[in-house]
Amino acid sequence: MAAWGCVASFGAARRLCWRAARAAAGLPGRPFRRGYAVGPAQSPPTFGFLLDIDGVLVRGHRVIPAALEAFRRLMNSQGQLRVPVVFVTNAGNSLQHSKAQELSALLECEVDADQVILSHSPMKLFSEYHEKRMLVSGQGPVVENAQGLGFRNVVTMDELRMAFPLLDMVDLERRLKTTPLPRNDFPPIEGVLLLGEPVRWETSLQLIMDVLLSNGSPGTGLATPPYPHLPILASNMDLLWMAEAKMPRFGHGTFLLCLETIYQKVTGKELRYEGLMGKPSILTYQYAQDLIRRQAERRGWVAPIRKLYAVGDNPMSDIYGANLFHQYLQKATRDGVPELGARGPQQQQPSASQSCISILVCTGVYNPRNPQSTEPVLGGGQPPFHGHRDLCFSPGLMEASHVVNDVNEAVQLVFRKEGWASE
Repeated sequence: MAAWGCVASFGAARRLCWRAARAAAGLPGRPFRRGYAVGPAQSPPTFGFLLDIDGVLVRGHRVIPAALEAFRRLMNSQGQLRVPVVFVTNAGNSLQHSKAQELSALLECEVDADQVILSHSPMKLFSEYHEKRMLVSGQGPVVENAQGLGFRNVVTMDELRMAFPLLDMVDLERRLKTTPLPRNDFPPIEGVLLLGEPVRWETSLQLIMDVLLSNGSPGTGLATPPYPHLPILASNMDLLWMAEAKMPRFGHGTFLLCLETIYQKVTGKELRYEGLMGKPSILTYQYAQDLIRRQAERRGWVAPIRKLYAVGDNPMSDIYGANLFHQYLQKATRDGVPELGARGPQQQQPSASQSCISILVCTGVYNPRNPQSTEPVLGGGQPPFHGHRDLCFSPGLMEASHVVNDVNEAVQLVFRKEGWASE
């Protein structure tokens, strides 16, 4: 079955599900949108879109009007996508299918869960950790998300806090009035999953440090902290992100910065990750590229997808990541697939894509009237680097191939470049 469908061929049940999704999101039911008439049938696409969500398609829970117009262009008159599209977000506090339902309601089209990449989706590739007992940090359905990624033995922050209540001492209201008996029946933790920013940062920071310093047995403690420490898999390196507020909000990258700084200060050593994913990591773009390929195969498009167009609002994550992946693809085309080092498993299937073109929109983090990190600071010094510690700062990677007002203009730009302008 095609990945998208908003027409009668999907039947009355599909329409009812779509209306239910809109009702759950508090949106009125409206007729299914059909795309622009595009004249004679076009050849199979050789390009696809990687679309950011927050700041490109939505702001908080409100759809950006240009996104609705963009998807009218992306669909044909039968309500199907004309080119493969994958949604790549650094959010990770919802389930994949829930995010697909939310997008279906907002964009007035059926979005398949396989078209949505959350920041932690590439953790599915880290199968060597799926059987280990992992402490999971984040918010929302963290257990369901971890299990959906393949992790079968997870411990939540609340479970750890309840097992060792003396560890959580910041909140005076939650401090115990009596000292509980020590526990020796709690199996050791073997690794840490950082899926997204938690609600109580102070509790999560404290408990994660306790687990790392005790080698997974926080009820005992060790005289000398082990190093290397337990494996850590982390997703979403965004320092900031854009919602309805006028100014950007702290992202999970800010939480990671806190954890790294505390660990360095306490131990004198560097916190290390077995895997870092989410934009701008190459691993996330490899994962997205594979979904684009599979989507094209399901639609019967036999031509290889040679070009990817990545549309985003954040120069540090969206643009940096797209340009970094473009460099990777160019090197792979020239020299073969390069090694990724310790930041993720090696890509198993050769890439058909040869380029990843970055397009920056002005409806989110980036503001052309106040570019902030994209222009030199007063006095000619370097702008502040908002990227993760493990990324080498290269100012040129933050420069988009194209800057447009919104996602609708981005789609029009790509269609013109590819000779696919709507009629």
